[in-house]
Amino acid sequence: MTSSYAGNGDGAGEELFALADAIAAVIGGSVAIEDLETRVVAYSTRPGQAIDELRRQGILGRRVPEQPGPQAERQLRQYRQVLTAPGVLRMPGLVEGELPRAAVAVRAGDLPLGTIWAIEDRSPLDAAGERALLDGARTAALHMLRRRSATALELHAREQALRAGLDGTAPATDTAYRLGIPANTPLTLLGFAPVGVAPDAGTLLTRLGAELGRHWAAVRPSAAVCTGPRTVYTLLPDADPDAARRLAAQALAAASRPGAQPLRVALSRPATLLTELPELRSEVDDVLRVTTTDPKAPDVAALTDVHARVLLAHLADELAQRPRLRHPGVEAMLAHDRTHGTHYAASVAAWLDAVGNVGEAARRLTVHQNTLKYRLRRARELFALDLDQPDDRLSCWLQLRAEPIRR
Repeated sequence: MTSSYAGNGDGAGEELFALADAIAAVIGGSVAIEDLETRVVAYSTRPGQAIDELRRQGILGRRVPEQPGPQAERQLRQYRQVLTAPGVLRMPGLVEGELPRAAVAVRAGDLPLGTIWAIEDRSPLDAAGERALLDGARTAALHMLRRRSATALELHAREQALRAGLDGTAPATDTAYRLGIPANTPLTLLGFAPVGVAPDAGTLLTRLGAELGRHWAAVRPSAAVCTGPRTVYTLLPDADPDAARRLAAQALAAASRPGAQPLRVALSRPATLLTELPELRSEVDDVLRVTTTDPKAPDVAALTDVHARVLLAHLADELAQRPRLRHPGVEAMLAHDRTHGTHYAASVAAWLDAVGNVGEAARRLTVHQNTLKYRLRRARELFALDLDQPDDRLSCWLQLRAEPIRR
């Protein structure tokens, strides 16, 4: 098995693999160096080293597999113990076939950076093995800090480039150069946002941006991420619509946490010009506007999935900005309902929703058909609504769809 670290070009990745091999040479068992997200950032490759199936899966998936059922809590407890211990800890296997391990935390001062796990080939671990782990943890801290700094600088530069592209404040040629995107590359913009209004929205979005940055760096390094006031955006190059939707759903699952604020993701239409980024951002914002305010909305959506609701949202904006466009009869009906506690607007809206089917509309309102017929007749008389004309019906229906109606 050979190492294939996809690093950022500073050599720290190769040095961590060499460090894992050096520790394994002393201890005799397979060694893995992990970050705080239990991702395997380096592992030993010495011939004949002791290894078990869990370590094989961790190397292949580049992440420690989660234990099933009650063992998951024991696994988490082990990590907590290692990260808080001042020295080397011995850990028994959690499941059948898992070999015992010696583990040590990687720290820079009081700052935890990760852990080193060595399968014990000789038990108990001798003094030379302990020294190799402790020395290895100090050396790993230097390399991991260097990697963290270089990665942070690169991510910040890419975030700034994407933000300028979304704002339209940078030439497309500059954005393409800074993001490393060749001409005519297919582009999809994704937007991630929490459902509803979170009291700590700023903190939530900062955390979401960091998690998505790590996720895309691992699965799609060509992607760029930036965090806005209400949304975390991801520019996804070279993905067809099906692949973009699939990758968006995977990222959403990776960023979601049990018991936390639910998240939604919006996809833009495909594009090939970076000059289109501001328009793609508006499209994504439109989709999130309707999906983050509806708990029943799809988790992943493009404009084609929610086009009607986006159109109605823009219509509501237009009516709010230009009250003179409102149908005076509908305005009077809504005011009458608010003042007198009547249900004329809800009755007209239900009848229009049912395409004039009185029986279906009455069923939706849970009233008798004669009651609905009476309300419709009175609405025509009181508010001068001409519901026999198609254009008037459409005008009334659109305004009622855009207004909160007393049911």
